[in-house]
Amino acid sequence: MEEVTEAVNSLSLAEAHKKNRIQVSNTKKPLFFYVNLAKRYMQLHNEVELSALGMAIATVVTVAEILKNNGLAIEKKIMTSTVDVKDDSRSRPMQKAKIEIVLGKTENFDELMAAAAEEREAAAAAEGEEQD
Repeated sequence: MEEVTEAVNSLSLAEAHKKNRIQVSNTKKPLFFYVNLAKRYMQLHNEVELSALGMAIATVVTVAEILKNNGLAIEKKIMTSTVDVKDDSRSRPMQKAKIEIVLGKTENFDELMAAAAEEREAAAAAEGEEQD
């Protein structure tokens, strides 16, 4: 979770206009990094926008489905488009598919997050007792 907090705190000024946007890559971070980051963003902003290009689209869809299936998020908007991406090895721009999924908190988001936190604390306490 420290890694998630660090990522939230280190947003660049270029991304400041969209404080609740997560640009997903399928090579840089593991899947559950994005799931946990999206949970944190929803806690802070009540909604999160997941965005990806090309092969990372499957990762964004998976993150959204995990959050929905766990009762934490509802779909607000899904947008698809094609964008031109410059590639240094080619003379002309390449077209890539793009997806943006906006998720909002469910009514019981806060209760589910609190219950998960309690479970983690109880597991940590039990683990501490076992080591004594």
